[in-house]
Amino acid sequence: MRKSFGDAIADDLRYALKACIGEENFIDMQPNKSNNYCCGGGGGFLQSGFPEERRGYGKIKDDQIKETGATYVIAGCHNCHAQIHDLSEHFGGGYHVVHFWTILCLALGILSPKERAYLGPDLKKVNVFHDEIEVFEV
Repeated sequence: MRKSFGDAIADDLRYALKACIGEENFIDMQPNKSNNYCCGGGGGFLQSGFPEERRGYGKIKDDQIKETGATYVIAGCHNCHAQIHDLSEHFGGGYHVVHFWTILCLALGILSPKERAYLGPDLKKVNVFHDEIEVFEV
């Protein structure tokens, strides 16, 4: 998306994300937008069968994420989500990886417990307005 639609769409997504989480909770990576680093999982590389090579390339992204000190990372697509989640586990990043829609639904109070798998304990029970929460009782 960042290469196809440019920085304008990145600014729009940041605006919507900040509206959900608050400006004070948003940390941007450096570099960002169209100059941001690739995670290394796209273009079929995630399923290529070369995990060490993929992780080696993705280490650049993992270092970039760790430099922010953020607890959560918003992934732009499923490949990015899977790759960055794997990088966090492999390199001990300790950050959680979620999709933008997860944060949007959480803010609206419509994120079901089954869709909370990648949330940390600080957000798992936020805005739950139904009885399904027992699925995630700790």
